[in-house]
Amino acid sequence: MVKLHVGIDDTDSPRTGCTTYIAALLVEKLEKKNVTFIEYPKLIRLNPNVPWKTRGNGAVSLTFLCQKDMIEKIKDIVTETVEKNSDIGYPGTDPGVVFLEGEVPEEIEVFARKAITGIVDKEQALKLVEKYGGEARFFEDERGVIGGLAAIGESLDGDHTYELIAYRTPENRGTVRKVDKDSVIAMDRAMHRETFNNFDYEKGRILITPHGPDPVLWGVRGESAEAVVKAHRMLKAYEPIERWVIFKTNQGTDAHLRRVKSISEVKPFHPVIVEGEVSENPKTIPRRHVVFKLSDGTGTIDCAAFEPTGTLRKVAARLQIGDLIEVMGGVKPRTDGKPETINLEKLRVIRLKPKVVFRNPDCPECGSRMESMGKGKGYRCRKCGFKSRSASKQTIIEERDLKPGLYITPPRSQRHLTKPIVRYGREKHDLKEKLIEVWHEP
Repeated sequence: MVKLHVGIDDTDSPRTGCTTYIAALLVEKLEKKNVTFIEYPKLIRLNPNVPWKTRGNGAVSLTFLCQKDMIEKIKDIVTETVEKNSDIGYPGTDPGVVFLEGEVPEEIEVFARKAITGIVDKEQALKLVEKYGGEARFFEDERGVIGGLAAIGESLDGDHTYELIAYRTPENRGTVRKVDKDSVIAMDRAMHRETFNNFDYEKGRILITPHGPDPVLWGVRGESAEAVVKAHRMLKAYEPIERWVIFKTNQGTDAHLRRVKSISEVKPFHPVIVEGEVSENPKTIPRRHVVFKLSDGTGTIDCAAFEPTGTLRKVAARLQIGDLIEVMGGVKPRTDGKPETINLEKLRVIRLKPKVVFRNPDCPECGSRMESMGKGKGYRCRKCGFKSRSASKQTIIEERDLKPGLYITPPRSQRHLTKPIVRYGREKHDLKEKLIEVWHEP
């Protein structure tokens, strides 16, 4: 028996397709060829800020044991399935498949990490595939090889989550999804500690269902395979489910964010964590977006909280010059006269500068607020007539309407990789687990 890894990426388009669906099809097809899956299919979200990303910028990989003499047959099955179910011909859709035997080399693991946190290119990917005796297959451009190799290289030995994805039958794709809203709410209330981002109570919106023409009916994200299966069983759909499968994934882990020491190290298209002081008070621009400047002695950069970020935008608007904060988000490059900007996903208030207010003194005779008689002439009380040349303005420290702490966009506007507040303290480390008995149907 030989261990074989299969990585797939860039098969979908805005009008159709889904890379995870191809993985689900392959699970069924390959099991019929007597392969033995030794881990869950992996769904790896790559850097969400790259300009050439696919819809969700997710790649998948499968790892299993098979007979040595079946490898070429398996490769053909995979290739045919990818070709048949990809939107080949749509501009920018460039499916790629990577095959790799044996253990994953450390150099490929490093490549995967770079693909999640930064920028890599297809030449790097192709060289690594060749160096370690793998095979890459593609149909148009080779770009899909990047995600395919990265999905193989990301081991998920550290923090990870699970997603059970259920798929629609072909005749229902492209129509409104028929999912019972009350069942989603009931599931969320029963499973809120073991699942996340199911329902938006503020907007009354279901979050487990996509809205495009892809074949996904719903995707339930959670802390364990057992939890997402239990949650899935609680949901009601008024349309048939063709199949479902569990993926092990880096979603909800902040895997994309990389801390940099200073603003001078911030690079376009990279997701970063950087600390600094607010150096220009926030401004609200059209469409209710909030923008402020952050500085740290090595440089200054704009930070933006867009209207859909909800609470995060309101927090950003309350900042003032001198506040020490940590920002997390993707870096948008300088374009069309607009400066380089960090689009905020999260914001941590570390230290608030006291809000100092100066006001006219109170009258010692009647307690009313006095008024100035002119520069250097002192103050007088309009109510009782008392005058004083020695009186001076009072210094008042006002309480800020903001507290130190971590602030995150609401679930409806979180990216796939963004770690929601409910996952803090629940991170996994070096956890090895076996496949549960039923992790896909059929």
